[in-house]
Amino acid sequence: MRLNVRQLGLSDYETVWKSMKVFTDSRTESTEDELWITQHRPVFTLGQAAETHHLLDSSEIPVVRTDRGGQITYHGPGQIVGYLLRDLRRQRETVHQFVNNLERVMIQLLEAYGITAERLANNPGVYVAGKKIGAIGLRIRRGCSYHGISLNVGMDLSPFQQINPCGLVGMLITQIADFVPGVKWEEAAKRAIDHYKTIFGYEESTYCTNDIAHFSVA
Repeated sequence: MRLNVRQLGLSDYETVWKSMKVFTDSRTESTEDELWITQHRPVFTLGQAAETHHLLDSSEIPVVRTDRGGQITYHGPGQIVGYLLRDLRRQRETVHQFVNNLERVMIQLLEAYGITAERLANNPGVYVAGKKIGAIGLRIRRGCSYHGISLNVGMDLSPFQQINPCGLVGMLITQIADFVPGVKWEEAAKRAIDHYKTIFGYEESTYCTNDIAHFSVA
């Protein structure tokens, strides 16, 4: 089973979101899965059921209501955002199994840095000593996934103070750099890709062009 990997660099959230939707809507039973790795320019995103009161303070950071599940979160430079565009039906994989494996990607990546992370019951994502370090927000359409995970590596965490992260009042946020000063985003992203391939059973991978513009036209 092959995985096509695209490293998008620093990207605009809405552009990538639109491209994911077009890719998902146009894929066939034979379309290979793809993993898009990126950092987004600063943005707050609200899931379908997100309540606006969880945005505590207004600022110049754009706010985008999107079609993923979950509440409000923040994306910005220094955060790994991984979008695994996977055909769950083809793999006979449940959404629960898929979420569990996405959490495993983050947990095992953190273990590689000597950081012990865990799940919290009824709160998707991963946590270190009660602080959130990685989030999950998904959309499943025609049995295929888009959106994905965000893992804090080395970033400005102050925008999280403007929200109740994932709708959790008082939730504190942490990142790899709090435990591993000087951590490099590029190294962490490479490790993340390796964990995706291992955990989701991809035997081969291809690094594709990073151009997703052709997915932006429905």
